[in-house]
Amino acid sequence: MRRGSERMRVILNRMGRLAWLAASGPGAWKGLWLFALILTLEFVGVWLSVQMINWSRAFYDALEQLDAAEALRQIGVFGLIVAVLSASTLSGAWLRKWLQIGWRQRLTDRALTLWLDGGAYWHLRPGLSPQPVENPDQRIAQDCAQFISYLLEFTLDLITRVVSLITYLAVLWSLSNFPLSLGFLGIEAEIPRYMVWASFLYVFGSSLITHWLGRPIKRLAYDQERYEADFRHALVQVRDGADQIAQAGGERAERRRLDRRFDSLRANWKRLIGQEFILGLFVTPYYRTVLRIPTFLALPAYFGGAVTLGGLMQLASAFSNVTTTLSWFIFDYSKLARFVAVSERLEGLFSAASAPQPAPDVPRALEVTSGGDGLLRLRDLRLYTPSGQALDPVPDTTIRPGQRVWIHGASGRGKTTLLSALRGVWPYGTGRVSLPEAPILALPQQPLAFAEGLLPTLTYPHDPASFDSALLEGILRKVGLERRIGGPDGPEALQGLSMGERQRLALARVLLLKPAWVLLDEATSALDPASEARLLALLRNDLPRSTILCVAHRVPAGLDHDSELWIGPDDERMTA
Repeated sequence: MRRGSERMRVILNRMGRLAWLAASGPGAWKGLWLFALILTLEFVGVWLSVQMINWSRAFYDALEQLDAAEALRQIGVFGLIVAVLSASTLSGAWLRKWLQIGWRQRLTDRALTLWLDGGAYWHLRPGLSPQPVENPDQRIAQDCAQFISYLLEFTLDLITRVVSLITYLAVLWSLSNFPLSLGFLGIEAEIPRYMVWASFLYVFGSSLITHWLGRPIKRLAYDQERYEADFRHALVQVRDGADQIAQAGGERAERRRLDRRFDSLRANWKRLIGQEFILGLFVTPYYRTVLRIPTFLALPAYFGGAVTLGGLMQLASAFSNVTTTLSWFIFDYSKLARFVAVSERLEGLFSAASAPQPAPDVPRALEVTSGGDGLLRLRDLRLYTPSGQALDPVPDTTIRPGQRVWIHGASGRGKTTLLSALRGVWPYGTGRVSLPEAPILALPQQPLAFAEGLLPTLTYPHDPASFDSALLEGILRKVGLERRIGGPDGPEALQGLSMGERQRLALARVLLLKPAWVLLDEATSALDPASEARLLALLRNDLPRSTILCVAHRVPAGLDHDSELWIGPDDERMTA
């Protein structure tokens, strides 16, 4: 029992934290007022349900007394109640959707801020963190939406049902003013207002059975979301790697990979629906009988003359409202399990992004500072992989503004890792790095082509509209991409863009943004020697004051470098 209560406390705390993130912040009062208005409409629905209970007695009494005029009048009353109830329900649903998108936006904004601004998107990848976050895209896009949907559904329902329960219990208490004699069992005793106690016992026992049958659903629902996301991610990888897959004839390999992902999805789905079927074996008959059981329980009072036919129907209606309100846990158990699973996934994202866990037992003693003299200094620098493997020491060096430095060494010596450390994102290592207080632009070996189009890729991270179109076209011509000018921009403009063209486009971005420091990580490896020499000479001439650090296995022709930084043993350098 204690373990279960502790588990429930953890779940409620988690949901409370996420709900606070969604509902708090600037302008939060608008959402709270909207929530209050929706709740008011829910209360109107409760009041109308009470009127419907009272209507049941009036209508059936009219039928029992063969009073046609009163029966017709009650039909008109019924139509009015239904009309007002429908208007209230539709208005509440419409307002709930407005609130849903508003709170989803707040929660998504906070998730994106944590994920991007603190660098969690970089640190929490597999291989870089002992606790990577799988499928963060799904958690931000889908789990945020599902959490808000469930949050509104269950909080509004819970509050409304508490009010409803009190209301319906008051009605049922006033109606069940007769006892149940146990004489038919040979017991000389009576149970006063037995209909009230029967409703609680009926639902309590059913709730215990529901929880016992449905406990595995939460974990299975959690896993199902993960398998679905893994399958979608694999499909996205096929789309993004279409050229490489086609050139390698990798269709069968991709099919095997997709089949494995789908097999995992299907296997968990079968376990999930099997468990839901087991739960349904109890919940479905319960749902079908909960509206009829009250009538059966009230029959002793009717046959004993304690109530009329109208009173019987009114009593059964009140009992049904009490039991269905209490049965919220039973009817929505599967949804509640999914709500808990979504909350757990989302809380995992927020917790991990708030404080990314580094790899254990790996040195994190890098001292990274910013100097006002414009120099880059490396002292006693040694970097490590996340698995704890020490890379080759980086020679002590000082790089001045305007220098062009060739960084080279055998593969796996830590050249790319060094550039990551210079960008301030690599946490594993020892020594000191003093960075200049100046803009730094780094180009990887495989630059991204952003889906928005050619110009957004060229001006990234700035808006293309903030640049003169003639300037952008001129730079594209400079780097040899004149064939890409003139057509409509968008995803279609990137179709067929080779790796060499992507590298040209990345170098064009350097020419456009003119950063003070440029880090090139094999950024011309896909170009032929003549094109490489021409483009590096273009960088050198157009950015004469920029410092360029170029990682390359061969001499970067055209860069006209004035210093070298070798990483690795000296004997390797002699044979390189």
